[in-house]
Amino acid sequence: MTLGSRLKGWLPRSLAYEVPGRVPESDDVIRRRRRRVTLVGVVGAATLGTSLSTRPGSPQFYTLTLTTAGVWTVGALLSGPLHQGWIESLAGHRRRPVVVPVLTGAAAFGGLMGAAVVARRIPVLDAAVRRVLRFADEGDAGLVTLTTLANGVAEEVFFRGALYEAVAQNRPVLWSTVAYTAATASTRNPALTLAGAAMGTLFALQRRATGGIQAPALTHLAWSVLVLRYLPRVFGEPGVTARGS
Repeated sequence: MTLGSRLKGWLPRSLAYEVPGRVPESDDVIRRRRRRVTLVGVVGAATLGTSLSTRPGSPQFYTLTLTTAGVWTVGALLSGPLHQGWIESLAGHRRRPVVVPVLTGAAAFGGLMGAAVVARRIPVLDAAVRRVLRFADEGDAGLVTLTTLANGVAEEVFFRGALYEAVAQNRPVLWSTVAYTAATASTRNPALTLAGAAMGTLFALQRRATGGIQAPALTHLAWSVLVLRYLPRVFGEPGVTARGS
């Protein structure tokens, strides 16, 4: 086997790729999904927005953030079946997405770090990022990490799982990203809203290219871990790692 053949067998298709052969769902199933994701979306956005209005490090913050994760997860599971998805290589081989999504999360974090340097020069965004970092700086390291990762997985299960399926017949990448951005906007934090729009687009493209939630979930987790570890340094904050070490 030549090197070129090996590369084609490993390199994934681009994010412009769309997994073929989606099994159509009945009108009743689609309507049920849409009713449930609408209700869950409203409740989850409300608890998310309220959580970031609490005092950093307070019991209310941890309770509300974990409640938000529970709302996204339970709502998604009650809305219908979810799919893990596959990564298809240029040679047509399929495998469960693991390495590529993690590397994608690292690459996305690199882009965020570049944006963070710019944000520091814009007073509105600088203040918005610092407000978010207070939750890591003044909170318990373990609980901050737990709530961040729990919400990362839960958001993918809901937005790139149940909600994506609910709008799968009508530009799902666009509408799942709009919904995710709108939910993030409930925090009234412009930096989080911009990050939600950018990352939501990436996660939705991954969902389309793999046909499931595993790839965006792993990318989200990798990205979140790096954000907790390194973003506070850009803004001169102690951060979750320093407080937990």
